Amino acid sequence: MTDQPTAGRFDGLDHLLPVRVYYEDTDFTGLVYHASFVRYFERGRSDFLRLAGVGHAELLEQDEPLAFVVATLNLTYVKPARIDDALVVRTRYEAIKGPRLIIRQTVERDGEVLCRADVVAVCIHLDGRPRRPTKRLVELVTPWLSGEGA
Repeated sequence: MTDQPTAGRFDGLDHLLPVRVYYEDTDFTGLVYHASFVRYFERGRSDFLRLAGVGHAELLEQDEPLAFVVATLNLTYVKPARIDDALVVRTRYEAIKGPRLIIRQTVERDGEVLCRADVVAVCIHLDGRPRRPTKRLVELVTPWLSGEGA
């Protein structure tokens, strides 16, 4: 047994990240606060990259550092999640188009979709200008792309 947090796992082209709903994730009704889903989706995208071999800290330590920003985030709330629920964040990277990464995500409980996200993340220089991802980043992510690729 390890004391390291899990980064989830791949299931085909999908990355699955289990998350638990804690008190801090809920509003006064005991339902998951809408903004908590944004955090779950962020964890899913980050752990997808981590398992694919792309570490955020390493991206900052390169000769030409890069980071990601979310340019578009469209959420559809389908059903509520509640305190103590065991959820799964499902993440699929669809394509890399120039500096943009196109990502589809869901939060599910027992296979039932509770929330959907359509995300466009953009690679940037540290001054905020868009930039193409490095060749190495594209190589690491391309095997998991389900859309038009890089």
